[in-house]
Amino acid sequence: MIKWKNRREKGGTPIRYLDISPLGDNSMIIRLGEQADEETHKKVRAVSECLSLHPFDGMVEVIPAFTSVAVVYDPARMFLQRDITGSHSEIRYPFERVRDMLQRIMEQLSETADRKSRLVEIPVCYGGAYGPDLDQVAEINRLTPEEVVHIHSSSEYLVYLIGFAPGFPYLGGMDPRIAAPRRQTPRLAVPSGSVGIAGEQTGVYPLESPGGWQLIGRTPISLFVPDQSPPVLVEAGDVIRFYPISRQTFEEWGEGI
Repeated sequence: MIKWKNRREKGGTPIRYLDISPLGDNSMIIRLGEQADEETHKKVRAVSECLSLHPFDGMVEVIPAFTSVAVVYDPARMFLQRDITGSHSEIRYPFERVRDMLQRIMEQLSETADRKSRLVEIPVCYGGAYGPDLDQVAEINRLTPEEVVHIHSSSEYLVYLIGFAPGFPYLGGMDPRIAAPRRQTPRLAVPSGSVGIAGEQTGVYPLESPGGWQLIGRTPISLFVPDQSPPVLVEAGDVIRFYPISRQTFEEWGEGI
């Protein structure tokens, strides 16, 4: 189930950044913070949305991450562009042009107020065949499996970014009381929809793939459907809330898909 919710953010506040520097010969990186938290994520989202909606001539792609935004550009195209004085410059490198352009953009950019985001509720069948590592996660943290489920399903998780696999959400906000290390031996095939824990992060495998996260449950919902538009269920900036369902409900849900 998807709901819209308003997330109050300060408006008119200039976005501070650490630095803008080259990342290879065809991209720049804007570093916006030193640690992944909600405040830094607001900056990442504002910068990536601004550049995506208003790309400069020669820009190829914007790639948001936990604490930074990478901007890919076409060096040849940037080299041939005129500088701000209107004349060709043979002494300036393409990365200098892009850096100056990004600095001007950052000077004018501010955080947006009353940003609307989605609350995505995802059903999960915890434990048993669908969550084979639930007991181990509970044992590591000296909790009962029921307590792990309660803690995991009582939090709201901010989607920082999508990566690793199509539709795989990197989430923030997991309670450290249920943190667990990765498996020493990764599985060769983790079923799609599996909900896992690795360190102080939780996530959902959108496709069957190898993986070493501790599996505590599985959802019958598909997070990635290639022939749909958009193909992913959740996007950066969304908020996820998990809720428990029984094995019978899981199987009935799957039959209805």
